[in-house]
Amino acid sequence: MAEDRAYDIVLFGATGFTGGLTAEYLARHAPAGARWALAGRNAEKLAAVRARLAAADPALGELDLLTADVTDPASLRAVAESARVVVTTVGPYLVHGDPLVAACAAAGTDYVDLTGEPEFVDRTYLRHHATAVASGARLVHACGFDSIPYDLGVLYTVNRLPAAVPLTVEGFVRASGTFSAGTYHSAITAFSRLRQSARTARERRAAEVRPEGRVVRGLPGKPRFDRRVGAWALPAPTIDPQVVLRSARALERYGPEFSYGHNIAVRTLPVALGLVGGTLGLVGLSQLPPARDWLLGLKASGEGPTERQRAKAWFKVFLLGEGGGRRVITEVSGGDPGYGETAKMLAESALCLAFDDLPATAGQVTTAAAMGDALTWRLMAAGITFRVRENAAA
Repeated sequence: MAEDRAYDIVLFGATGFTGGLTAEYLARHAPAGARWALAGRNAEKLAAVRARLAAADPALGELDLLTADVTDPASLRAVAESARVVVTTVGPYLVHGDPLVAACAAAGTDYVDLTGEPEFVDRTYLRHHATAVASGARLVHACGFDSIPYDLGVLYTVNRLPAAVPLTVEGFVRASGTFSAGTYHSAITAFSRLRQSARTARERRAAEVRPEGRVVRGLPGKPRFDRRVGAWALPAPTIDPQVVLRSARALERYGPEFSYGHNIAVRTLPVALGLVGGTLGLVGLSQLPPARDWLLGLKASGEGPTERQRAKAWFKVFLLGEGGGRRVITEVSGGDPGYGETAKMLAESALCLAFDDLPATAGQVTTAAAMGDALTWRLMAAGITFRVRENAAA
C-alpha cells in the first residue's frame, strides 16, 4: 500500500536550478510531520543541497538522500516504491523522463512533473496510462507555468458560468522574465521533432476514448488585434490548450459543448512580429543538427537568473468565458513564471496529491481533473491570484 511507504514525497532532480527552488519551497511549506527526501544521481551535490536547506532549518540536516539515475531502472524502481508521490524536474523529459514515469506507473506511485513537451506527454499516455490505471497511480504532467495557470484558470472560469450549457473560453497570457534552461532545452528539442510529435499525437487520438454525448474542441486562431484585451493576440503553439481540452473531456462541468482558444498577448505590433519571426527562426534552426547543438549550448542546465531578477518577473492570464447568457472575465496572476512560481506550483501539486482529499482518479490525468479546486485554493493561499474581473449578462 502506498500509505505504508517511507516517504510522502521524493523530489527527483533537486540539484538543478528549478529543483533547488522546489526543495527550498518544500523546506518552508511541507506540513509538520511530512516525510520527504531528495533524489538525484550525484550524492555530493545532493548533500550540498541538504546543507543549504539545513542552514535555514537545522532539522533538515537529517533529510534523507536517495541516489538514482534515469539510466538505472533498478534505482528508479527503488525511489518509486519508497514514495507516495515522486516529483521530478529532470528534463528535457523527452530525453530523460520515460524511465521514471514507467517506475511510478508500475509501483502505483503518484507522479508530478513540469514538462511542456506534447510528444512526451502523448508517449506517456500510450506507454503507461493503462498500467497506471491498473496500479492506481496518478500521472500528472505540466504542473508548472505549463500548464497550471490555464488549466486551473479555465476551471475557475467555467465554475462561474451556467452549468449544462455550451461554453466558450479564450485565454490570453502576458508575461515577463527568463525561462529556465530546462524549458529552453525542452522547447528546442520539441521544435526539432515536429514530425515525430504529430505522429505520436495521431496515435494517441486513435487510442484515447472520447466522451459520449459531449463535444470538446479547440478554437482555430490567427494573429489579430483583440480589442477585448487591448493587445495583439498570437495563437500559442504550446501544450497548454491540449491540457485544457483534456480537462474538458474529463469533467462534465465544462458542459455539453466546450471550446477553448489560447493566445499570447503583446501590446505592440513590432513585438508581435518579432516574436513570430523569432519562433519561426528557432523552429528552422532546430531542424539542422549543428545549429540545434549550437542553440542548446547557449543555455547550460542548472543556470538561472538572480533572485533580484526573479523578483521583477510576473505573469497575467486573462480568461474570457461565455455561455448560457452570461459573460465572465477572470484573471490568474503571479510573480516569476519561469522559476519562482513554477517551483511553487510544482511543490504545491505534490503536497496536494500527498495530503488533500481528492476525487478518485488514476492514469494520466490533468491538474484540473486530479486536483481541481483543492490545488486552486492551495495556490491562492500561496500568493497566486485567481479573481473575477467581470461577471455580467452576455
